[in-house]
Amino acid sequence: MAKAKKGGKSAPVEMLLVSSTVKALIRDAVCNTAGDALDGLNSYVNWLVQTAAKRAGENGSKTVRAHDFHIP
Repeated sequence: MAKAKKGGKSAPVEMLLVSSTVKALIRDAVCNTAGDALDGLNSYVNWLVQTAAKRAGENGSKTVRAHDFHIP
């Protein structure tokens, strides 16, 4: 389980990623994976999911769809 940021008041965030898959993608890009890289990416994915769910709710839907994610 990923840990919350130091000094933060939020609870630890459950790991949503498959670590070995993410690390393989990074390795394929000929880069190394820092110890905190997965925690940072996991926090970002968690934020994406939460904001998409909020946006779906604001649009009167209980179903999160692709267009609810803010992807440029």
